[in-house]
Amino acid sequence: MRLAERLDLRPTKQRGQNFVIDANTVRRLVAASGVGPDDVVLEVGPGLGSLTLGLLDVVKAVVAVEIDDKLAGLLPETVAERAPGQVDAFELVHADALRITELPGTPPTALVANLPYNVSVPVLLHLMALLPSLERGMVMVQAEVADRLAAGPGSKIYGVPSVKAAWYADVRRAGAVGRNVFWPAPNVDSGLVAWTRRDPPVTTASREQVFAVVDAAFAHRRKALRGALRSLADGEVVDRALAGAGVDPLARGESLGVEQFAAIAEGLQ
Repeated sequence: MRLAERLDLRPTKQRGQNFVIDANTVRRLVAASGVGPDDVVLEVGPGLGSLTLGLLDVVKAVVAVEIDDKLAGLLPETVAERAPGQVDAFELVHADALRITELPGTPPTALVANLPYNVSVPVLLHLMALLPSLERGMVMVQAEVADRLAAGPGSKIYGVPSVKAAWYADVRRAGAVGRNVFWPAPNVDSGLVAWTRRDPPVTTASREQVFAVVDAAFAHRRKALRGALRSLADGEVVDRALAGAGVDPLARGESLGVEQFAAIAEGLQ
């Protein structure tokens, strides 16, 4: 809080800024992430640096991506003051995480972050696509978003984020986080999401083609797939693709796994 006063910092909803100020929560997040001395960790939205310092205690290096000018200006100084022995293990990237196309230094092996809540899903999916070196991750997001990311087919909350995250990784819910560990305290509950990289489904369709099918399938949740996919191809092509994938044309998107979406996309080519 002293750092916030020094910067005259006013966290903004626009950037989804809710800073972790509880040391026990930081230790819990670092421990639960499973990172260790061989890991190069990517952190997004480091804020005042509490998680950054916790990570530097146990990992090989931390690359922190921060968009806020004030926070980015102070973070290297905070690391130098609080963790002087780890200065060389810290790298700051002053940028929008949604717009980065590369990172300096050794490719990161893990993502550990309190993600900005208003862009958590786009940021996570962007980084999973951009950085195949990321083997695993542990992120803190809104509880509702955590549930959606970890949801499986057939669940009422299963949707586009669930399927797209499953393209890259096995995703699971990893715990809950109370509101009082943040400043300012958010109006929503928070949750932890853990993920482990795995190979995407084997298919001749590209990721973009598969994701286009996913988007179309959930654009009108009450529509059967035969109708929902008409935005991508004519009825005869859609029918052949569904039959080839072994999918009932009257099924809905929420009943399919990522492998079935990949099979449909392959049939639509």
